[in-house]
Amino acid sequence: MIKRYLSYLKQYRVSCILGALSKWFEAFLELLVPLVMANIIDEGVARGDISYVLWGGAVMLAMGAVGFGCAVFCQRSASIASQGFGTNVRNALFRHIDTLSYREIDKIGPASLVTRVANDVTQMQSAVAMTIRLVVRSPFIAAGSVILCLILDWQIGLIVTAVSFLVALVLWFIMKKSVPYYTKNQKKLDRLTQITNENLEGARVVRAFSNREKERARFGEAAEDMLQNSIVIGKISAWLNPLTYAIVNFGVAVILLLSGFKVHGGALSSGDIIAVINYMTQILNAMIVISNLVSLFTKANASMHRVSEVFDMRPSVEDGAGCTPDFSAPAVEMKGVSFSYAGTDKYSLREVTLSVERGETVGIIGGTGSGKSTLVNLLPRLYDASCGEVKIFGRDVREYSLRQLRFLFGVVPQNASLFSGSVRSNLFWGNDKADDAQFDEALKSACAYDFVYEGGGLDRKVTEGGKNFSGGQRQRLTIARALVAKPEILILDDSCSALDFATDAKVRANIAALKDTTTIIISQRAFSLMNADKIFVMEDGRIVGAGKHDQLYENCPLYREICDSQTRAEA
Repeated sequence: MIKRYLSYLKQYRVSCILGALSKWFEAFLELLVPLVMANIIDEGVARGDISYVLWGGAVMLAMGAVGFGCAVFCQRSASIASQGFGTNVRNALFRHIDTLSYREIDKIGPASLVTRVANDVTQMQSAVAMTIRLVVRSPFIAAGSVILCLILDWQIGLIVTAVSFLVALVLWFIMKKSVPYYTKNQKKLDRLTQITNENLEGARVVRAFSNREKERARFGEAAEDMLQNSIVIGKISAWLNPLTYAIVNFGVAVILLLSGFKVHGGALSSGDIIAVINYMTQILNAMIVISNLVSLFTKANASMHRVSEVFDMRPSVEDGAGCTPDFSAPAVEMKGVSFSYAGTDKYSLREVTLSVERGETVGIIGGTGSGKSTLVNLLPRLYDASCGEVKIFGRDVREYSLRQLRFLFGVVPQNASLFSGSVRSNLFWGNDKADDAQFDEALKSACAYDFVYEGGGLDRKVTEGGKNFSGGQRQRLTIARALVAKPEILILDDSCSALDFATDAKVRANIAALKDTTTIIISQRAFSLMNADKIFVMEDGRIVGAGKHDQLYENCPLYREICDSQTRAEA
């Protein structure tokens, strides 16, 4: 799995190699310091040679200065490589998510995807930095100290080796126990992100229903759940430093006891003892660093699996080879189409068959959950039909490339979604080559021209989600955005629900005047569909009626019931 991510470091391999080498050289100098110190004690202090002591001190200062320079260079290299790695992974992950269909996004969930792009990649990025800075250094220090202790005295070296092995065993055991809990922690963070996101997006709904206390309790419950999991991790990790210190200090005590006899017998010098104790201290410090890295790499390992899970997902909607549309054929054809969402065996659409000619205005009406939006989502391949055939201008939608197919459509979704920037930047989504005259034409058709130019024109600011506009204004701007593209097929998915009847009628009249544009209108208002060339009535995923308004009112009980209920409501 790690090999997959090495490619994202490829352009920073020079920084990785030079950073690691500089850290290794710093560690090498650090291993030499106890030997220089032992030599000063045995040769300079023992003989009272001040000049030798000063010379030795100058050598140690020089080694320290060079080591400091190496450490700074390594830090800089690690920062460049890790930040670049994080940027590359995020870009690749975002591009991959962008290829996924709604089915895959629904499966993971937007909140979890946000956490993986932001938090999980940051954990991996930190692991790269620590690998260059500390993973190269700490094992080298520990192994080098053991080897030098064996050279100084093989019996003391064996004690140091045993201590190092026991500490490594503790680290392995702690890591094995804590890994599953770090994975759970990231999932619980997903849940917290989801609740936060829901509350921020639905703040008005929460306050309108006076449910702030309930939502606080829901957030508190999720936070408490994460806290309990973190406490378990803390309890496991809490054993790390005490056990490490206990083992190392016990080793130091044994070494001091044994070395005392050796010094007394003349087998070791005082300088050698100082060197051995320094090496034990270096081993302890290296192990402490490694123990702290255990936590970091455990989180990074869990994060890497979560990011890989997204990378491993293949889009269920695969790009087609491309084909030429036949504009003499019906704009839309469906034959025996059924569809079910991921994770459920229940069909949202059942055996749907219909045909829409080019230039027609078609209405789709039905109760909530009848499958209206699901049906139109199959046309630009936001989802693929589970079975049956969907054709656009005489070609199966799977034959088109996704870019080619979606250029044929202008889609205005139920939720009017705008992006932060300006009115102009939002209209560019419809056609990035359009000019201001085309924007003005689209705004006029969508009855949005007046309020846009009253507030600053095309450069008027749009905040996140278009929250500085009313619901009706947002809907008209999204309609204008779709019209700028001059689509062959325009889909209005209940996109005038926030408009008054007069504005609704005017917008629809403007759209009806568009030449050769096939318009598919989903609406809960029967009044809005009365003038459509054809109306499809849906119930429980099936088409239960098709025809003009008068025919349906006469022959379709469900349509008549919808019309009558709305007439009574208006009265």
